[in-house]
Amino acid sequence: MSKEIKLIPELRFSEFDVDGEWSLMPLIETADINIKWSFTGGPFGSNLKASDYAESGFRIIQLQNIGDGEFHDEYKIYTSKKKADELLSCNIYAGDIILSKMGDPVGRACLIPNHLERCVMASDGIRLAVDEKQFSKYFIYSLINSKSIRKSIEGKSTGSTRKRIGLSELKEIKLTVPKKIKEQQKIASCLSSLDELLAVHSDKLDALKGHKKGLMQNLFPQEGETVPKVRFKEFENDGEWLPTTVEDNCLVKGRIGYRGYTKQDLVKEGEGVLVLGGKHIQNQLLNILDPTFLSWEKYYESPEIMVEVNHIIFSQRGTLGDCAIIDREIGPATINPSMVLIKNITCVARFLYYILIGDCIQEEVRKNRSNGAIPMLSQKQIKEFSFLIPKPQEQQKIASCLSALDELINAQADKIEQLQQHKKGLMQGLFPKIES
Repeated sequence: MSKEIKLIPELRFSEFDVDGEWSLMPLIETADINIKWSFTGGPFGSNLKASDYAESGFRIIQLQNIGDGEFHDEYKIYTSKKKADELLSCNIYAGDIILSKMGDPVGRACLIPNHLERCVMASDGIRLAVDEKQFSKYFIYSLINSKSIRKSIEGKSTGSTRKRIGLSELKEIKLTVPKKIKEQQKIASCLSSLDELLAVHSDKLDALKGHKKGLMQNLFPQEGETVPKVRFKEFENDGEWLPTTVEDNCLVKGRIGYRGYTKQDLVKEGEGVLVLGGKHIQNQLLNILDPTFLSWEKYYESPEIMVEVNHIIFSQRGTLGDCAIIDREIGPATINPSMVLIKNITCVARFLYYILIGDCIQEEVRKNRSNGAIPMLSQKQIKEFSFLIPKPQEQQKIASCLSALDELINAQADKIEQLQQHKKGLMQGLFPKIES
């Protein structure tokens, strides 16, 4: 016999302790019935085609704009007022909750920012206009992003490679809601304050990344130049930087095809070695929070791609040009077929890393990418990438300067990760668990 679950959160503000259990209701019941298109995916969104795009006008909200708890404003396409009026059922407004009908993760939600007063929803998103007389919009938004609701959405979705959920299934997702709107508002206020703090720290991280980008543009010669715009004083009389190639400064090794591996070669933690791929590069830095492990047999089969400190991993398939330096001991490791390993580096390793993520090499990546279904670069193309290089002492100075900035960026990213984990734990306590 299953244990009876009471709809009461583990963490509750004291003034609501006597208010009893929360209510269980379908998501659709939170929509404002006075707004005709309050809960819709926009049945005519698929009618939008390239000829409907305009230089300016009303923003078209695409799947790429719907982040996991954040709106991605950098993806911008527009349509005319005439077309927006034709697609009235697809119109969405500032403050609306938007959910994705497909992708990874499916059902992710964000709020339309205030500077976008009126937009048009493409076919892969769903608008929810909350009835704010009965519900706190930010509470409903936070609840949709909670672990239990995301799990429910995932359970109702279909598809193996790319999950998808229909409008009818999404409408029936059950929410647990306090009976008093004041409790909803109290929880919403708590979570929105935390989100505001996260936004401040995210802005600081973006500012540090912007500073790094500008610094790199000044510390390395730009196209057509042979010296950087900004040079450390002790190197001002050292003359021009000299032309070289990637191959002149290192070995480039990839996984040989007949030494590839299958899912059967992947093992549990403690039973093999770390295998590095594109997912382990975040913002051009090494991130192994989501490790994959390969059998020892496969590891020893390819000694030329055994990863060591100060090696560099570089993506030759998929997200081309992503790279990270192995800046710490990570134990025995190798690479998957989408990567190459840059080793036996004769210049300053961290200087070469900054060259590889800089504008010069990244432009060569864009020029040399293949046009197939999966973009790729050959090892030969990577070896032939050309750049300018100064004397070792100047290489070291530049690498040390940028490395110090990376430490600040990493520390700021860690603060954000800690806040996100705090929010995750808080949400688990503030919302009742409805699964048995």
